[in-house]
Amino acid sequence: MNAIISASELVDELAGAHPPVLLDVRWQLSTVKAAGAPPFDGRAEYEAGHLPGAVYVDLDRELASAPGANGRHPLPDMAEFGAAMRRAGVSQGRPVVVYDGGQGWAAARAWWLLSWTGHPNVRVLDGGLTAWEAPLSTEVPTPAEGDFTPAPGAAGLLDADRAAALARSGVLFDARAGERYRGEVEPIDRVGGHIPGAVSAPTTANVAADGRFLPAEELRARFTSLGATEDGAVGVYCGSGVSGAHEVLALAVAGIPAALYVGSWSEWSSDPDRPVAVGPEPQ
Repeated sequence: MNAIISASELVDELAGAHPPVLLDVRWQLSTVKAAGAPPFDGRAEYEAGHLPGAVYVDLDRELASAPGANGRHPLPDMAEFGAAMRRAGVSQGRPVVVYDGGQGWAAARAWWLLSWTGHPNVRVLDGGLTAWEAPLSTEVPTPAEGDFTPAPGAAGLLDADRAAALARSGVLFDARAGERYRGEVEPIDRVGGHIPGAVSAPTTANVAADGRFLPAEELRARFTSLGATEDGAVGVYCGSGVSGAHEVLALAVAGIPAALYVGSWSEWSSDPDRPVAVGPEPQ
């Protein structure tokens, strides 16, 4: 099963006998805003125009729990997540396609959560809303209640200890920008740097200028050059488990399974007892 779908393929599927459920997960990282600049409002963006039939999903409220000791975007409560997905019409036996504004990070977070909790057929619209050329809709649908019940998997999820161990025994990718990995700047978290042993692999290098993923063979070549193998243990982290999900998605496109450290740097760096490496080398 492919992890991504093109806009033209989605048009065909929506016109078919068994169209997928569409989830709109538009979101942007909230950092310090310039004076007077309004915060990004994903729901307002959705209401101004979305793929026909799509249901809005709030990343901060439905795909994560409240920020705290476990990071800025900890795992959501599974009962609440399941209820949100059922309200959106998600059922076990019906395909799901997720999209966002084009960056792909938020859509990948939804893809990862649904996949990790047992949904068998979830894909991300490659290139997001910017790749969609058909008309948009302002009609807010009321889907029939779905039947999806999350069943978290035993694999695919890392905590801080397992991430630290994987950085030494396998490959742990840091999906943040290189300057954050090196500790040169840190705009959000307590301290800059990276988990000792982690390899810098910014997720922005997995896509072309239009936001679409690079071809699978190019992604595979990139990740293997950084030490990943199809049979070896691979993990990913980022700032708070959002852009890292996008890298897990890129690895899936490349045919390389990977686990996600959801707490990521926002959790790791909050504990002053955890070691921090700086500079361009994993150490």
